Amino acid sequence: METQHSGRSSFSGKLGFVLSAAGASVGLGNIWRFPYLAAKYGGGIFLLIYILLAVTFGYTMIMAETALGRMTRKSPVGAFAASGKGRWRAFGGWINAVIPILIVPYYSVIGGWVIKYLVGYITGHGSELAQDGYFSSFIANGASVEIVFLLFTLLTLGIIFAGVRNGVERVSRMMMPVLVVLSVIIAAYSVTRPGALEGVKYFLVPNPANFSWMTVVTAMGQMFYSLSIAMGILVTFGSYMKKDVSIEGSTKNVEIFDTLIAMMAGLMIIPAVFSFSGGDPDTLQAGPALMFITIPKVFESMELGSLVGVLFFVLVLFAAVTSSIALTESAVSTFEDELGWSRKKAAAVIGIIMVLLGSLSALGYGPLSGVTVIGMQFLDFFDFLTNSVMMPIAAIATCLLVTSVIGVEKVEEEVTQNGQPFRREKVFNFMIRTLCPVFAAIILVSSVANALGWISM
Repeated sequence: METQHSGRSSFSGKLGFVLSAAGASVGLGNIWRFPYLAAKYGGGIFLLIYILLAVTFGYTMIMAETALGRMTRKSPVGAFAASGKGRWRAFGGWINAVIPILIVPYYSVIGGWVIKYLVGYITGHGSELAQDGYFSSFIANGASVEIVFLLFTLLTLGIIFAGVRNGVERVSRMMMPVLVVLSVIIAAYSVTRPGALEGVKYFLVPNPANFSWMTVVTAMGQMFYSLSIAMGILVTFGSYMKKDVSIEGSTKNVEIFDTLIAMMAGLMIIPAVFSFSGGDPDTLQAGPALMFITIPKVFESMELGSLVGVLFFVLVLFAAVTSSIALTESAVSTFEDELGWSRKKAAAVIGIIMVLLGSLSALGYGPLSGVTVIGMQFLDFFDFLTNSVMMPIAAIATCLLVTSVIGVEKVEEEVTQNGQPFRREKVFNFMIRTLCPVFAAIILVSSVANALGWISM
């Protein structure tokens, strides 16, 4: 039985929520974005600051969004509207709802790239993937990119059609343990490469000399992105959470899971690249190109490199799928709640939107390369619009809703139902009232300033 007495879908219990929420958080941002940012902004000191922010800022936002969802039994639009009418509340709800609709199309394009590389390693073409210019020639081939993008999209939609418990939860339960095992295997292999221990030391040991304020700002932005804050996902998943499940306990587990996977990604990639480059951390600063250009070259230099390549891209594919189904589920839930559509109709419409918007990103480096939005290719523009502009605004709206409309006391009541603990209540109250909106504003201003060329991040 997939529904409660209310008719709303639900997770089977705490484990279902934790694995699904962790699956939403553990995505491409953990696997490739976290390692190169950690390398660029100080290694161990970046990691330390990230963890401190995760257990304060990240914890608070996860708690607020999850409690809001469970309290209202609604997706973001309905959750904001439940507190009463008002233009800013309607805006706050819809911006949280629209974000995943805009993210999942271009995210699926990158998921398609992962499929392409995985197939390449499985079929024994690892050396070809490591060649200079391979990635740029691949993404310039519109037909090839479109095909793998559509494959990833169909995979995501197939899981969504199956439902919350039989689709989202079941896949997360299967993929997340495999993802953990693979990350441990690859990390263990990576840290045993010649010269890799210097990379381990750089990543794990904080060096105050490497600290800068940009380290804090960047760690803040990464934590925001990594934990799936302000994407509507946690509100939606909270609405599927049963009343007897501890919100704080579940949040703690998601925090731990996400941070450990990010650390494992660092141990997979940073020591391996250190070994490959002779200890040059600048090699890691390739940004998004790290996973598709630098890493294949690293695998090519390794013994058993093809096998490691297969395992690595299976891991990345699983991470991408768990995040894409979470994003799509949030969008589908909004259409079900606000328009009264059936799950199949909502999923079909989201599928059409994914194909239309995703095709712009898929073809943006090939046939549509001459078309840009504010000087950006379509994929880069959608990434900037959602992650740098809309998500911080959505987070600020959530903070205002909790503190000024619903009241922190109502959230506390929801968290402590059935005698459940709220051990970090003081941290939550302080952060949601003061620092969380400030941090979100800092992310917004710094990201926009970076995009406009006023600062360099």
